[in-house]
Amino acid sequence: MVLQLTEYYLRDDLAVEVRAANLLDWGQQAALAAPEKDVFRAREGRLTVRLVRAGKPYFLKYHGGIGWGEIVKNLSQLRWPVLGASNEFHAVNRLHELGVDTMSVVAYARSGINPAAQRSLIMTDELVGTISLEDYCRDWRHSPPRWRDRMRIVRKLADSAGRMHRAGINHRDFYLCHFHLDPDSLFQGTLRCYLIDLHRAQLRRRTPARWLAKDLAGLYFSAMDCGLQQRDLLRFLRAYAPGGLRRALLHDAGFWRKVEQLALRLYVRDHGRAPPAGPWEREL
Repeated sequence: MVLQLTEYYLRDDLAVEVRAANLLDWGQQAALAAPEKDVFRAREGRLTVRLVRAGKPYFLKYHGGIGWGEIVKNLSQLRWPVLGASNEFHAVNRLHELGVDTMSVVAYARSGINPAAQRSLIMTDELVGTISLEDYCRDWRHSPPRWRDRMRIVRKLADSAGRMHRAGINHRDFYLCHFHLDPDSLFQGTLRCYLIDLHRAQLRRRTPARWLAKDLAGLYFSAMDCGLQQRDLLRFLRAYAPGGLRRALLHDAGFWRKVEQLALRLYVRDHGRAPPAGPWEREL
């Protein structure tokens, strides 16, 4: 059956294998046929799998519709449900426009107007040779990196977060594990660190402060075991805040205290204990 697509994108290298009109059926079949070792997620109507085509690796997310029950459950928990791949596709494109390192889209398709039964997919190039910052920074507390590398990574995170947030985008899963570093770029002029997993991203003209705080608290929480120092936080604030460090510490001090409180709460909830000693033990 050829579906009437609401919107789609198909890059030339995949167009030799599949027609745009058949993208959703092709994507569903490819996801279901993936071996178990290549299935990264299979829940809430979404299949995330790794594919190899013509020797080149990709990641495919196929959304088959989450049903009204899942939508009602999410709304009852005051959570906006993820209905499909649309937000991720548009967020990735917007991040490219903003100069934020992120995934490269190979294919995208969406069909249907019923939010509970909407079908969609997004396929991206695999980020070959990269490592998540969660893994890269894991031993920083006991084996600190070179000062220059530490400084560049903190500034890169702050720059990416600032560009995204000022453009009205919030990630909703904004953790170190969703930044993938190209380690070779540490020895080059331009550091490359890619922001991934944008399926829960929200796009607005302006991001409300509470969503900014949630994103930043998530990032802070995920870095609390990395041996963060006070100067790391100050360097982040200087690069993130439009008015620089002075504005962050004076005009926006209440906001950053809120971020810190949220991060500490997340850590205790996730680990069942307080975080190790760090800069959160003193006032910002």
